[in-house]
Amino acid sequence: MRFLLDTHAFIWWAEDNPLLSTRAHATISSETNEPLLSVASAWEIAIKVGAGKLRVSGTLQDWLRDEMRESRIAALEITLAHTFAVAELPRHHRDPFDRLLVAQARSENLPLLTNDDMLKRYGIRTIW
Repeated sequence: MRFLLDTHAFIWWAEDNPLLSTRAHATISSETNEPLLSVASAWEIAIKVGAGKLRVSGTLQDWLRDEMRESRIAALEITLAHTFAVAELPRHHRDPFDRLLVAQARSENLPLLTNDDMLKRYGIRTIW
């Protein structure tokens, strides 16, 4: 199964944070699944690192690439179609990164691995 990781889920996975649910952990670690990380999440992580809200070992570039490679997580590029889909979303959520992730999940027919219950209001499939 292909699925899209919410930014917090990727961070919690990388940190081995106990806030990551057992189901989420199993979904990410299953070798039969194909986890994806949006470029929007990489951008959000870069903002958090730059603002001092998140610390990573080494450079951001090395940390992110290593975490993705070790966990077999592929990048999901942002397309114009994804950005146009954001305009069609109802205003359930104000966070621009979450709105783009929802648009990508809808456009690509992917479940979103997230613990953000608010995102379910968009009618997307979620995993947690």
